[in-house]
Amino acid sequence: MNDDYSTMEFVVLVLEGVFQKSPAEAYRVMMQVHRLGSGVAGVYPWEVAETKVETVTKMAKDAGYPLRAVTEEA
Repeated sequence: MNDDYSTMEFVVLVLEGVFQKSPAEAYRVMMQVHRLGSGVAGVYPWEVAETKVETVTKMAKDAGYPLRAVTEEA
């Protein structure tokens, strides 16, 4: 979800590290979030998705950013 504080570089880092996106794909998803307010980082089994959300939340908190990730049913 887009916010006015998390840097684009940090969002790309999260997408590459947590969601195993290539740099180009991470940039594409980050720009989608930037333009539209949200984007899809991937489709995962519910338990895996929840773990990834927890990881993103911890990374963002540790870095001092309000970045949020959420799980939604497909």
